[in-house]
Amino acid sequence: MTGRIVEQIQLSNRQRDAMFRLLATHFQGPTRGQFDLDLGEKNWVVLIEQAEALVGFSTLLVYPATVGEEHLTVICSGDTIVSPSAWGSMAFPRTWLQSIYSLPRGNGDGRLIWLLLTSGFRTYRFLPVFLREFYPRFGRQTPAEWDRMRLELATARFGSLYCPQRGVVRFAQPQRLRPELAEIAPGRALDPDVQFFLERNPGHVQGDELVCIASLDQDNLAPAGRRVVYGTAR
Repeated sequence: MTGRIVEQIQLSNRQRDAMFRLLATHFQGPTRGQFDLDLGEKNWVVLIEQAEALVGFSTLLVYPATVGEEHLTVICSGDTIVSPSAWGSMAFPRTWLQSIYSLPRGNGDGRLIWLLLTSGFRTYRFLPVFLREFYPRFGRQTPAEWDRMRLELATARFGSLYCPQRGVVRFAQPQRLRPELAEIAPGRALDPDVQFFLERNPGHVQGDELVCIASLDQDNLAPAGRRVVYGTAR
């Protein structure tokens, strides 16, 4: 299983078709028109392939932003799906994490900030596994600085679709994980991070997207994140 990152404008029609088929296989609600519109707004795509077949992808928008007087580079995740056949592989997190440090930042500078929307607990668990500090999170109140940054970035990006009281984005045409993929195994349900996600985003089965924020600067990598990027936890 291999991973790579490509510019959105370099995707072939065959790759775009494969991405939509994979999304539609695992989500209820996506339309080709909305998929193409969302993809056209992104500038990078992570592709995960097995024997030349697409088994996962994530779209990324990298852009400069200013919060208060601080200049940032923001990575906003769009459509993301990994087929169950690839869940046991490290290809996706390895490719994703290693790639973001090689991406050109354009006109952005300062801290590298991840603006993540997720309607699935598996994607949310990427945060506690690979990063030290992220919000919202189990057992920690979101500091005022991060709360303000999330509010300003989410409002600027999603406007009235973002509900700051609930911390979620609800799209007019939400995409919902198919029931067999949204089902939570009994052992996973005991995970405090999974429990937290379900409490903070009770509408996830209807496609509500919890807005999360984290620094992607390398000093915020947890040991697992450092192993993925550098091959060592140190």
